[in-house]
Amino acid sequence: MSVKIKSLKVKEPSSAEKPGSRPKQKKEVRKTKSREQKDLQDNSTKGSVSLPALAEGESVSPVLLDPLQQYLKEISKFPLLSREEEEQLTKEYYKTKDPRIAYRLVTSNLRLVVKIALDFQKFWMQNFLDLIQEGNVGLMQAVKKFDPYRGVKFSYYASFWIKAYILKFIMDNWRLVKIGTTQAQRKLFYNLRKEKDRLDALGFKPVPKLISKRLNVREEDVIEMEQRMNASEISLDAPIKEDSDELHRDFLASPTPMVEDIVAKDEVLTRLRKILEEFGKDLKDKERVIFYERLLAEDPLTLAQIGKRFGISRERVRQIEERLLKKLRKYLKERLPDAENYPLALEGS
Repeated sequence: MSVKIKSLKVKEPSSAEKPGSRPKQKKEVRKTKSREQKDLQDNSTKGSVSLPALAEGESVSPVLLDPLQQYLKEISKFPLLSREEEEQLTKEYYKTKDPRIAYRLVTSNLRLVVKIALDFQKFWMQNFLDLIQEGNVGLMQAVKKFDPYRGVKFSYYASFWIKAYILKFIMDNWRLVKIGTTQAQRKLFYNLRKEKDRLDALGFKPVPKLISKRLNVREEDVIEMEQRMNASEISLDAPIKEDSDELHRDFLASPTPMVEDIVAKDEVLTRLRKILEEFGKDLKDKERVIFYERLLAEDPLTLAQIGKRFGISRERVRQIEERLLKKLRKYLKERLPDAENYPLALEGS
């Protein structure tokens, strides 16, 4: 059987495709390259810089806002209330206590909290969101306490609660040790710096005496508050000075009583017991019962119980007791000339 084999035609490589020669580029590649070069030239003439292309699979993520900016962006989405809407909602909440109405009142006034917190930012430079958070708590408290029938605008009423909570937070966290515990001290803390700045602007030296007159407080309170605000905190574990092994806590007074105080206290008690025993030996009948079972007893009898025992009135027992105490004071004064110092020695016994 015969088989026909077709002849294969082999194309001879051109001079451009021969070994050692540069391969020919396709037309499309050349066009793309020329287009990119043209774009680069145009960008260079305009003064712009072309951005590198992203690799396959890469994505561009937006720049994240800091927490404060993100919070401000979120609260801006809540619509503000008109005066009529606010009045209507406050009256409805006053009657129904509906949490959905409270939610609208709170969210519509979140920007008010931020505005008020800005006034306190100079007192708290750590995290502004801390002030906003405390102000929001005050705002919720204002919603809870507000009475719409008093003729006061809600935002005006809420501003006092917001300021109060922010100021309390600053006072509690200004130092490790609180610098203001009473309402008067908190008010002085807030107004002291403002009044000093006001006096400086008027050309007066802000001395404590002048500030106390303008704020209607004692001069001692102004001095004490300035010392608290300007004082720095010292760790008890810190050394007294550099290259010293002595710590601040080493110089604190010990809470346990000293040996000398314990001995002196025992001597006083022993002497006092002896004198009282001598005084009680001369007492008879009613005075003896009142002395031992009422004045010295851990579980003293009442006037009515003693009166019932002897068949007399409570008033008569009281008179006998008063006469007995006068007699005891006179006896102690004769036997113990320094009796006025004994309460100090017996303190805590």
